[in-house]
Amino acid sequence: MKKKSKAKVIIILIVVFALLLGITSYTIDDDKELNFFEKAIKDTTTFISKIFYTPIKFVKDEIDIHNEKEDLYKKYTDLKEKVEKTDLYYAEIKELQKEVADLKSTLDLNATLSEYTYINATVVNRNVGYWYNNIVIDKGERNGVKKGDAVITPKGLIGRVTSVSNFSSTVKLLTSDEISNKISVKVDSNGEFLYGLLTGYDEELNVYKIEGITESDNIKEGDLVTTTGLTDYFPSGILIGSVSKVVKDEYDLNSIVEVTPSADFKNISIVTILNRKAIE
Repeated sequence: MKKKSKAKVIIILIVVFALLLGITSYTIDDDKELNFFEKAIKDTTTFISKIFYTPIKFVKDEIDIHNEKEDLYKKYTDLKEKVEKTDLYYAEIKELQKEVADLKSTLDLNATLSEYTYINATVVNRNVGYWYNNIVIDKGERNGVKKGDAVITPKGLIGRVTSVSNFSSTVKLLTSDEISNKISVKVDSNGEFLYGLLTGYDEELNVYKIEGITESDNIKEGDLVTTTGLTDYFPSGILIGSVSKVVKDEYDLNSIVEVTPSADFKNISIVTILNRKAIE
């Protein structure tokens, strides 16, 4: 208890002394010549003020630094949000540009389709597990779509309609592993047409398989392959792809023509459904 009392007394004396020094220093006239005692009081007051002011200044500086950091962090988060929005807007712009390009290509293609009517549609569903088998489009029976109609993109044939509801349709792709109907095709070999059947698609090689061509010696890489129009499904002259290689079958008897698809099956967004023109 005695130690605590002594400490209190010392603190009180220091405070009183500091106040006295401050009052005395304040009352000293700055214009007059100071004596030794007044000089000592003023120097002591300045020293004590410096001691008290230093931690206060330190705290103030720390507060200022903290506020500056918070301000910088806020600016950083604002900029980061703007950058993220910029990336989002850029992606949206790229997607819109692609859609515009697809629409332009489709319109250019439509201008050349004089022998059959056409219906433009958008892909609304595509199963990831069966990416190369089917697509669902947003046009159906109410729009004039019929089962068996050919479906194309600006780059070529991609499949045919296999089922139709009122406002949507399912399209079986040429790359499907469930192709049940062989497609009659022709190879343009220096102006001479060689006929065969598209029998399947090799996903690993990304090529169609064409069989039934007896005279394949004149076929060369790059020859165009189109539909013949000899079936009820596909009009004549729709591009399918180009010859990439001619190989022999497993028995080394018949030739198999491998054809690289002209259409990009990885990315299909807008398609055209063809209604074959009736023969009068």
